[in-house]
Amino acid sequence: MIKKNIYKNIRSPLQSFKDKRGLIVDVFYKKNISHVAIISSKPNVIRGNHFHKKTTQYILITKGSLVYWYKDINDKKSKHAKAKIGDLIETPPYEIHALEIGKAGNEFLVFSEGLRGGKDYEKDTFRVESIIEKKIKNSF
Repeated sequence: MIKKNIYKNIRSPLQSFKDKRGLIVDVFYKKNISHVAIISSKPNVIRGNHFHKKTTQYILITKGSLVYWYKDINDKKSKHAKAKIGDLIETPPYEIHALEIGKAGNEFLVFSEGLRGGKDYEKDTFRVESIIEKKIKNSF
């Protein structure tokens, strides 16, 4: 898992441009994105608890927040990171991930490299038992 904030962690070759009209921030540069989805979540739900063998996903938080739980399929213990608006989380293949949505609900964009959209939505999705070890108070 790699987490960065698109507004704060702009590193080459990504760029940003600001003038009196507003701000333009690069999210990707030369990535092979094959699918994009908007996901809206109700408060206090869990999403995920799966991994992908061939797909890399990028989750960009646009509203609300979540706790991102993750671990390599060979690890015994999971880790977590809190994510808020502007955070971009990269999920590589073979990383089990689960999303603990906060009390206000949230919305995020998912950009995928590989099978993950339309009729292929479940072709590279492998479900597992919950990796959430304890509920984290998600009130940030």
